[in-house]
Amino acid sequence: MSTRTLISPAQLARPRGRIVYWVTFVLVVGLFTLVFLGPLYWMASGGLKTTQEVVQTPPTFVPQSLNPANYSRAWEVMDLSRLLFNTLYYAFGALAFQLIFDVAAAYSLSRLRPVFGKAILGMMLATLMIPATVLVVPQYLTVLDVPIVERNLLNSPWVIWLPSVTNAFNIFLLKRFFDSIPKELLDAASMDGASPMRTLWSIVLPISRPILGVVSIFAVVGVWKDFLWPMLTLPDPAMQTLNVGIYSLSNGVPENVLIAALTIASLPTLLIFLIFQRNIMSGLTAGGIKG
Repeated sequence: MSTRTLISPAQLARPRGRIVYWVTFVLVVGLFTLVFLGPLYWMASGGLKTTQEVVQTPPTFVPQSLNPANYSRAWEVMDLSRLLFNTLYYAFGALAFQLIFDVAAAYSLSRLRPVFGKAILGMMLATLMIPATVLVVPQYLTVLDVPIVERNLLNSPWVIWLPSVTNAFNIFLLKRFFDSIPKELLDAASMDGASPMRTLWSIVLPISRPILGVVSIFAVVGVWKDFLWPMLTLPDPAMQTLNVGIYSLSNGVPENVLIAALTIASLPTLLIFLIFQRNIMSGLTAGGIKG
């Protein structure tokens, strides 16, 4: 049985059909490449231009003269080493908390099956329908004076870590993957005397590496790209993240140096995607175990 496509093999066998197919293919791929990579090229090339060339109208597509010193100047003027360390510290701290609590929540909903588990999962997923900006004010009031402990978390890593601990989307992804694990495998572990915690640690987590990789990337990128929440809760310049720090130090900085700083700030997440793109796709499409 042949696979059905938009263009039949008979049409592709004709010279006119092949020409139409390849012209359409090249145009579509070229358009999408321009849409997605165009802004990245514009940002990277802007960091190599002079200040006059960046602001001139009409803009130049290719820099008239290369000025790589803009990047080293941006690194020094913006103190990017400190901002980069802060952001990595917050991102990997949030990653650790998410892996601990989200895996525990997803495993409980998938395998331990608590009372009202479906209702709890439904309420978690319902929170995805709430715009993030709506939650800014109640979250800010909460970290300003945490109930019970009565502590102010502003200018501390906890103000970034705690709101990111429970992520409904990550819990849903993990639960869906845990649901796909054959019940016979877990029953065999239980018959061998393994407790639910031992089963999670020795069996479930080792075969869940693809989805754990996806959740890890989402956690790191989520903290890396956030701007509004760190700007509100980390007013101390020594504690600021990369995005907020660049914004705070942008006054009086030439446009080309600022663009160079933004390019440096974008590189880590781009590198993460390029290195782990295969893991991301395999984790998102993982739905079972091949026997």
